[in-house]
Amino acid sequence: MKGENKLEVEDVTKLYGYGLLGLKKFKALDSISMEIDLEKPKIVVVAGETGSGKTTLLRIIMGVVKPDIGRVLYRGYDIHRLRGSAAKWYRREVQPVFQDPYEAFNPLRRIDSYFYDTIRNICGVREKNEIEYRIDESLRFVGLGLDRISGKYPHEFSGGELQRISIARALLTGPKVLLADEPVSMLDATLRVGILNILKDLKEKLNMIIIYVTHDLSTAYYIGDDISIMYRGTLVEYGSISKVYQEPRHPYTNALLNSILEPDPSLRERYPAIKPSSLELKEFLIAGCRYANRCPFAKDVCWHTLPPFVDVDGVSVRCWKYLDYKTSSVDRVSSKSSG
Repeated sequence: MKGENKLEVEDVTKLYGYGLLGLKKFKALDSISMEIDLEKPKIVVVAGETGSGKTTLLRIIMGVVKPDIGRVLYRGYDIHRLRGSAAKWYRREVQPVFQDPYEAFNPLRRIDSYFYDTIRNICGVREKNEIEYRIDESLRFVGLGLDRISGKYPHEFSGGELQRISIARALLTGPKVLLADEPVSMLDATLRVGILNILKDLKEKLNMIIIYVTHDLSTAYYIGDDISIMYRGTLVEYGSISKVYQEPRHPYTNALLNSILEPDPSLRERYPAIKPSSLELKEFLIAGCRYANRCPFAKDVCWHTLPPFVDVDGVSVRCWKYLDYKTSSVDRVSSKSSG
């Protein structure tokens, strides 16, 4: 089957309403495409500021939000068409870890009950000894054990412990892909490295694919292999994280990296200063590049036509700055600019 070893996001667009009664629409995601080889364990970072569409994209891949245009294929199957046992199979293969560990668990429900329900209902295991063995094994991978959580409620654990418990619950199904939505943003700085190291261990020891959503570029660089930069619902740059960090191509990527404090001010002068941000919704409604209103290099075509992806030294970047603009070329690429 074509794509049987891939996770593919194909031209995904998601519309949300605004204005009176929400009758007007804007593109919270605009023609997002990604392809991940499931045979090559890696951590793919999806980075961008709040409102860029990162979490919406993750929820679409998770299957809880349906795209208005486009599709997500897992091993060749459209995940939003799966039903019954096929849907359960996908839930075993792709598991989430959410941002706030306290919101992931009902405060009136014992923690261990989540593990028992997961392994019975999703994995189909019924024998008590095997259930307890698998739960304990999963918890020990994150430095805990069944005896540590048995009979206890969420308030009896710290935020770091709860996030490790969340990861352990996700591991119960033996997933191939882990969707991690800002998993360390609610934790103290002293606890973050521990969680990040667990995620790296998952990749290296269990050969997992991890899609790691964050706005924190420091943790992204520590953990990531590849990075996708998003802005206002569009993917603007994708490539090896080392290449993107060493030489950002898109002006927005550069602005993001310049937001990290550098001890040498001269390193922050690679691009002119950006313009102040406009209203977020106004930028979503721009027909061309969403960053045009802030970009120091913006020209007329940027406002009207979304640029195609261009390969620049192995990094895919969506910016007219890297194209020789000609009037005739706009018609040629405009049909591709949505993909």
